[in-house]
Amino acid sequence: MRRNPDLVRSLALGAQPFSPAHFNADPVPLARNLLGAVLRRRLPDGRILAGRVVETEAYDCPRDPSCTAGRFHAVKSQELAAPPGQFVFWVAYGHPLLQITCRPEGVAASVLIRALEPLEGIDTMLEHRPVVSERHLTSGPAKLVQALAIDPAMFRGQPVDGPALCLLPGPALAGEQVSITARVGIAAGRNLPWRFTQTGSKWLSSGVPSMELSRED
Repeated sequence: MRRNPDLVRSLALGAQPFSPAHFNADPVPLARNLLGAVLRRRLPDGRILAGRVVETEAYDCPRDPSCTAGRFHAVKSQELAAPPGQFVFWVAYGHPLLQITCRPEGVAASVLIRALEPLEGIDTMLEHRPVVSERHLTSGPAKLVQALAIDPAMFRGQPVDGPALCLLPGPALAGEQVSITARVGIAAGRNLPWRFTQTGSKWLSSGVPSMELSRED
């Protein structure tokens, strides 16, 4: 499987994670700019699991109809209103999905990490999530949580620069490398262009955008 040597080298050299303060901002540009970042998990025995972010979605309750339509109930809205730069989880069909809080404390907003390109620790990921094809290892928000052994009980409310789970900057993607669509599984707010993917990546989730957006959207 293809590797990005620069990213692997940056991991080995101990690149510094994003600070929580980085996420005190609008989640929409944050979601776009997190493409290419690296999610790194350090297991208790010291093994490293890492993947490059290739798909994200933004959620911003102050202007997001999906929030007022009940997608985020009161407890969930309170969790998303935590200080910026914390890991939180949304449960869909019994599976936890990894999000990062955005905006100032008291404002419910987040970025959902939807898919990763595996970089390091793939054999260990396969122990956690045994699949026939590596293509299905981290190509979805629930899949990547399982493959990286991300336990919500351990990481809910933890900062993005923690020792066991962190998010590191990676090489930025140029405009032509980024595709923008509607989000997946949305009823209200389905026309918002808040899903971002690395164009042509084979690691994207199989989720279908809630609607096809025209150029004017």
